[in-house]
Amino acid sequence: MAAWRGSQRKGDTPLSRVAATLDGMTITDEDCLPETLAFNEQFEAAAASRPARGPAPSAATLALLRRNRLGGDRPPVRLPHGRDRVVEGGVKVRVFAPDHVDGVYLHIHGGGWAFGSADGQDERLWRLAGQARLAVVSVDYRLAPEHPFPAGPDDCETAARWLVKHAGDEFGTDRLMIGGESAGAHLSVVTLLRLRDRYGITGAFRAAHLLFGPYDLSMTPSQRSFGPRRLLSNTDTLRGGYELFTPGMGAEERRSPEVSPLFADLAGLPPARIVVGTEDPLLDDSLFLAARWQAAGAPVRLGVVAGAMHGFTLFPLAITERELRRERDFLVSA
Repeated sequence: MAAWRGSQRKGDTPLSRVAATLDGMTITDEDCLPETLAFNEQFEAAAASRPARGPAPSAATLALLRRNRLGGDRPPVRLPHGRDRVVEGGVKVRVFAPDHVDGVYLHIHGGGWAFGSADGQDERLWRLAGQARLAVVSVDYRLAPEHPFPAGPDDCETAARWLVKHAGDEFGTDRLMIGGESAGAHLSVVTLLRLRDRYGITGAFRAAHLLFGPYDLSMTPSQRSFGPRRLLSNTDTLRGGYELFTPGMGAEERRSPEVSPLFADLAGLPPARIVVGTEDPLLDDSLFLAARWQAAGAPVRLGVVAGAMHGFTLFPLAITERELRRERDFLVSA
């Protein structure tokens, strides 16, 4: 995939031509390109100084990834504002509830279905809870490879059904939203589809906020063509993650709508905001999902962040602060 250099004539980029056919698509933050691209180069240079890992992480690497915060080399900071509990069905969640709550956001963390945790982003989730006046309920779903598909989706479904039934009693509101990052975005869409298909539940969640998710586990063209660039995720690491999550499945099995929501009927899903960076191997996943979401009749906003790599919101960048504000504004308005 060619790197975005901002050299195309303004208004005549490949993505702008896609935007002309998809309502609500915005290419954002081109004014931040110098910082964003410089960070990408620094990230790749630092990665090149470390031994390359194979497609699937070793047990030692996986243990390290689980111990540290996503994208970092230190454990995450746990805040006292977070409350751990086990909800109906035995699923663990972490709850952030400010004094005044106008809605509930079911958050599903990323980490390739194999690492990450509900307490891995306390600072960000507590900030969102306070600014948006939301109770944030983050799902601590079971992780692969110890618990492969469908364990993670099962846990997210259980947490979502608990909220549908009990949000009013627990939080004083039935205004629900759902969303997540990377694997968490994938699980968010899978959860909405399961609620619709298994229980006839539509409309309970008013909005979906989906950051740089993988929606085709048989691999979209951008996933296949990204190659070995070490920008947090690449072609090989995606393949390795899919093998951990869906061991033994071939490409055709991974195209099942239960595994890859890009192939599902998306009718009846709520309005969505879908975000991805131009330097993300999952770029096509978001472009294709947004087009299918819109074709199914639901409003969708597609934000494509110029120069951004996969997982960019984990890092202290100008585009991160802007994206967190856009996330807040979307959830407040839902």
